[in-house]
Amino acid sequence: MTQTPYAKPEKLLRLPEVESLTGLKKSSIYAGMKAGTFPHCIRLSVRAVAWPESRIATWQAQRQQAGAAHD
Repeated sequence: MTQTPYAKPEKLLRLPEVESLTGLKKSSIYAGMKAGTFPHCIRLSVRAVAWPESRIATWQAQRQQAGAAHD
């Protein structure tokens, strides 16, 4: 019997962590989601959402590249 390796689930970041990592506040995050300039969250429950860590990391890398292009 072949066992498949256990894949550790991706870390999900709640809003305070996303705010801390990005420097953005809740209103800017949600406005960016609506405008399509910030990654969308995933719903965990009726009252809870989170962002996959990889989506935030990708967004940050894109912002850094965009900033470097203007230098």
